[in-house]
Amino acid sequence: MAVIDRVRESRDRFLQKQNEKISQYAQRYIYPYATRRLEAEDVVFLNYGYEEDPAMQVPLSDSDEPNRYFIQLYHATATQADLSGKRVLEIGCGHGGGASYLTRTLHPASYTGMDLNPSAISFCQNRHRITGLEFRQGDAEELPFADEAFDAVINVESSHLYPHFRRFLDEVTRVLRPNGHFLYTDARAITDIPDWEVELANTPLRTVSQRTISADVVRGMEKSLQQWQYVIDRATPAPLRRLTRNFAPARKACDSLRPGGSSEYRMYSFVKA
Repeated sequence: MAVIDRVRESRDRFLQKQNEKISQYAQRYIYPYATRRLEAEDVVFLNYGYEEDPAMQVPLSDSDEPNRYFIQLYHATATQADLSGKRVLEIGCGHGGGASYLTRTLHPASYTGMDLNPSAISFCQNRHRITGLEFRQGDAEELPFADEAFDAVINVESSHLYPHFRRFLDEVTRVLRPNGHFLYTDARAITDIPDWEVELANTPLRTVSQRTISADVVRGMEKSLQQWQYVIDRATPAPLRRLTRNFAPARKACDSLRPGGSSEYRMYSFVKA
């Protein structure tokens, strides 16, 4: 049995290293390429949708209404704490739609959106010109900010791409002030959830709340599926579009979160002691 266990451990370490390499490749090459193709389309949200039952009915401006279900994921995540008058950092801000919405509606003292992709940051700086909102390029595992610089850190549907998740959590803890909040939501494959839970449990941050929101995300995705299919289509090189449409990645991602599916989506609130 000891030999079998060592073989399994060796296999698991190999698979983990391969997953880390794939994640690094996706972050550095595939993600920037895909998002650059969406800048001309003025796509400002890259996250899944979200809708509760009964419906949230968050009041939105006419310009925000087309992105309701994407916005509602940000709204539900960020309003787990009071951000009014606070210094807020968003790690993995993408094209800045969530940063813009939260700055305009929750009135933080300042809001910094950070992303690894310099092209996305350039897009955000040109697209979202709002008082108190700034954007900066940076690595989630090596945050370019001083210790205890922020009252709250937000991370929406981004951390599954990070090669070293624990390093990210350590950096979040470092830049948070005492009693600061980490407001977090993401999905994981069912097989990866035990490791996810262990890493979250081992962080020095205290868990305030956690809940599974897969059904809410499926509900929101169903209502925004046509938008997601358009985004995927525009991000895909023309010769591959027919293949991508047949594969239906948006529909498959949505179905994976249904009961008995291969993934689970969760929302967390943590506080730094």
